[in-house]
Amino acid sequence: MIGCIVLLSTKVSSFTSNNAGYIIKQSVFRSQFRTYAEKARVVFLGTPDVAASSLSRLIEKSKEDSSVFDIVGVVTQPPKRRRRKSAPEPSPVGKVAEEHGIMTLCPDKAKDPEFLDALENDMKPDLCITAAYGQYLTKRFLATPKFGTLNIHPSLLPRWRGASPVQRSLEAGDDPIGVSVLFTVSKMDAGPIVKQTTKSVDKDSQATEVLPFLFEVGTEDLLEVMPKVISGEINMDNARKQSEDGVVAASMIEKAEGELKVWKESATLCHNKVRGFSMWPGTTMKLQIEGADEITIIKVIKTRVPELGSNEVKTREVKLGPNKKDGLMVVCGDGSVLELLEVQPPMKKRMDAKSYWNGHRGKSIEWVDDGDEAPFMSNDNAANTPTISLTVKQESASENCSKGIKPLQTF
Repeated sequence: MIGCIVLLSTKVSSFTSNNAGYIIKQSVFRSQFRTYAEKARVVFLGTPDVAASSLSRLIEKSKEDSSVFDIVGVVTQPPKRRRRKSAPEPSPVGKVAEEHGIMTLCPDKAKDPEFLDALENDMKPDLCITAAYGQYLTKRFLATPKFGTLNIHPSLLPRWRGASPVQRSLEAGDDPIGVSVLFTVSKMDAGPIVKQTTKSVDKDSQATEVLPFLFEVGTEDLLEVMPKVISGEINMDNARKQSEDGVVAASMIEKAEGELKVWKESATLCHNKVRGFSMWPGTTMKLQIEGADEITIIKVIKTRVPELGSNEVKTREVKLGPNKKDGLMVVCGDGSVLELLEVQPPMKKRMDAKSYWNGHRGKSIEWVDDGDEAPFMSNDNAANTPTISLTVKQESASENCSKGIKPLQTF
């Protein structure tokens, strides 16, 4: 290893932009010298909060005396308005980079020649790391770092290659789930796997909890393998190749997928959609309230599938369960029961389902289908379906209030 003298950044100046559509963050340096063995130059690519947490952990690790790398640059999506009438703000990853005085590139497209020139000539990475960056990386980009590009991907590859791995795995009811650290190649999420960790997941855990958890696990896995990648012990040739037999695509989620179509979807499927789509687009249900001229669309925030015995009744009617802590019971088209625990009515804050029920003061509530589907029930399938005893309960006005969110599930 070669000893060298470096300058440490202690002050940060403003952003400057150029016509290429990207922003380079300039740092003002004070002369503080220290000598240490030459470290690998690492450039981090990412955008959302989960990636910002990974970047913070990598920066923390890079400052340890035993670290074999430095974070010399960050690439993230361009600043955008987070609120109406507000100035554009850096992404969560961009904010972390700014706090630490790290040069940052924000290209509109990662294929821009000016961006690639800056990557090669200014950042000069030995290794690149991607975590939810959100753009396709060209062959020229992938050829730049001599140790390659590592990616944190929150699924058990080759299952769930694509843009929405956590959401799709929860929608499918997968257990176990996991995270993979792999080399990036031109084909999406198809590179050799360096490390893969499997985790069990609670049947009620949602994407808002699972995604940060898997990125936390994946970041620690990344830190474990980075020294071996930098030393050359692990490389593209000897990492584990993916099988093409088990490939499942994690396609982009469409907003329309968030509607709970209880007339043709089971309670388990609806519950798993609530879990998987908790970040975006969320899930909704159409209801007809007694006496109302228009259909009400509520957001469904939290659900569960209660364990019930077999019974005889199918119904469109939505009622409060018979026990004190029960939510609203919805009988789906196949006779299975979905329990709504937390909802959000139009133009109101989220609330527990019992408060929503009490707010309607005994008016009947029914779910509504699209009108172009098969009939909800027929005489042929009315038998052998589970039913529930739905006793209507009216709570006092003091209980008709929004309640706080319960703690996150643990893994």
